[in-house]
Amino acid sequence: MRAVMAFSGGMDSTGLLMRLLADGFKVSCISYNYGQKHIIEIDRAINNIKYLISNDIEVEHEIVDLSSAMNLFHSALITDGEEIPKGYYEENQMKSTVVPNRNAIFSSILYGYALSISLREGIDVKIALGVHSGDHEIYPDCRPEFYESLAESFSLGNWGSENVSLYLPYIEEDKEFILRDALISCKKLGIDFDTVFANTNTSYNPDKNGKSSGTSGADVERILAFHKIGRKDPVEYVNSWEEVLSGALKTQLKYYVMKENGTERPFTGEYDKHFKEGIYNCSECGKKLFASESKFNSGCGWPAFSEEINDANIIQLEDNSHGMTRIEVRCSGCDSHLGHLFHELRGQRYCINSICLDFVGE
Repeated sequence: MRAVMAFSGGMDSTGLLMRLLADGFKVSCISYNYGQKHIIEIDRAINNIKYLISNDIEVEHEIVDLSSAMNLFHSALITDGEEIPKGYYEENQMKSTVVPNRNAIFSSILYGYALSISLREGIDVKIALGVHSGDHEIYPDCRPEFYESLAESFSLGNWGSENVSLYLPYIEEDKEFILRDALISCKKLGIDFDTVFANTNTSYNPDKNGKSSGTSGADVERILAFHKIGRKDPVEYVNSWEEVLSGALKTQLKYYVMKENGTERPFTGEYDKHFKEGIYNCSECGKKLFASESKFNSGCGWPAFSEEINDANIIQLEDNSHGMTRIEVRCSGCDSHLGHLFHELRGQRYCINSICLDFVGE
């Protein structure tokens, strides 16, 4: 069995390479230098190829330099581009990291490579890509319909296309699935999972020594995936695993509450029993929302305020979810969910999730 693949040196393509090798494929890998800020990923790819060869596992590896062409493109991922966004891995947050037409360019080169191998070796060839469901919302060129259309176009434009096919085993899966799959593959191959994934990079903004930041959306997604499978990520971070995991979990909770209208568990928030003097701002946009003078201990399990700051202009909406009629409150600065407003015998109670607030002391 024969396969060619895009091998970035990241977590997804590395998991895919392990799967192909465990399934008995002879694999030819292409890594692309497209002027990416996280060029360390190519060094990590080289390290993993060396590790595999040292374990008598044959892999072909080529590095293709596209930097002069793709530096014409606009993206936060490319050198001299804008700053890499921090936070949760979702469309609005991560859209600036899209490199225009990147996967079409990469796939086109792979297709030509696969056709050439097929003609040379007289064999069917699969083009393997590690795209997964977590990328669908952010990257249009990671969606199933994109690859269906691309395969049809490639087939129309080439002789011998009946011998080449796309192989996308993770297209409907997520990073947790990729890691669990890689555990099985590494065991079959008799190689060490932690060594393999220490030789990867997912961070879009590593430091000058190649340590992962733990703050970009891609970092957060990776950290949460390792947490879900109950393992510590073997890659080196700027801060300790405990710190980056805590930050990722907080980022996930913030997104769940503020963007998906979720709720923290009662009595778990940072500001539930917090009564210092100062101002509570929106943690998303920084708008001033509540003064400490209005905060009181309601016993409800969430920070409670009797009134908002005069110019907070907090939005009030009718909320009929969960079989109740309540008043939802949202930040007027960024339209993020904050909590609910209740009218009680003792007066107003703004019941606010701690994760939505940043406190600035006097």
